[in-house]
Amino acid sequence: MILFAARRLFQALIVMLVVSFLAFTMFRFVGDPINQMVGIETSLEDRAALRESLGLNDPMPLQFARFVAGALRFDFGTSYQFRQPVADLFAKRIPATLELSLTSALFALVIGVPMGIHAGLKRESALSKLFMSLSLVGISLPTFFIGILLIFLFSVTLQWLPSFGRGDTVQIGSWWTTGFLTVSGLKALILPSITLGLYQMTLIMRLIRAEMMEVIRSDYIKFARARGLPDRIVHFRHALKNTLVPVVTITGLQLGSIVAFATITETVFQWPGMGLLFLHAVQNVDIPIMSAYLMLTALLFVTINFIVDLLYFLIDPRLRVGRP
Repeated sequence: MILFAARRLFQALIVMLVVSFLAFTMFRFVGDPINQMVGIETSLEDRAALRESLGLNDPMPLQFARFVAGALRFDFGTSYQFRQPVADLFAKRIPATLELSLTSALFALVIGVPMGIHAGLKRESALSKLFMSLSLVGISLPTFFIGILLIFLFSVTLQWLPSFGRGDTVQIGSWWTTGFLTVSGLKALILPSITLGLYQMTLIMRLIRAEMMEVIRSDYIKFARARGLPDRIVHFRHALKNTLVPVVTITGLQLGSIVAFATITETVFQWPGMGLLFLHAVQNVDIPIMSAYLMLTALLFVTINFIVDLLYFLIDPRLRVGRP
């Protein structure tokens, strides 16, 4: 187990090193940050001095080494637009993004897993056909369109829920804020979390349905039925357990994508998270924020993938370190 984890950890470090190089080089060609920081009346001498103070005239290897060293300390420099440390800007917005992402993931799992089990076990029932029809809607419609529809229905027409913002929040500690402890915060969380988690919910449901239908036809399930075991034991102790490996893979990656691709949802609902900050950074060519967002997103995916690999080892005993 330790050797298995060490090997996966080494691979994760290689991936993060490659991503850091891509983050460093990619955003060097999106525009000149000096033009975004100063006005047209700024002299050439002042521009040159600012470029020198930011280290933009240093050799590329030196800049990359400085970037990696800072990233290891979660120091991504100073924002060109806000003139504040990027780490401080992300620290203020990470609670909002994580709150939205965790709620969306919980929604996708709590609703998607039971729907997938029912659709797999009773695929000819009317409820299963309804679930499959709804899943087509969740997969086909783009996220921004779903958000706009929900805003029109529940905010504009019915006026039940707010259409933007995070609502009232409560300060916990020095930098963490949450809306879970206020009524307006909970109301503001409903529409964006459904919008962000709907696609993941339908994907999880369809995956579990397909895996359950395949496992139910297996010989060991037929043997378990022949032994006279109750359907509850056959379905949930034998069938469901053997669907976990592919389900854990897709679910883990999808939970990572919730955080990584929350930009659209945060933009539609003006949710003050990292995604909205990244969008503003792209519009203003704020390279430190863009690089930090890519690095943090990659770190999230690598961490989730590492956890998924460890769950593989625990769920399926056939997956051993010595085997390819």
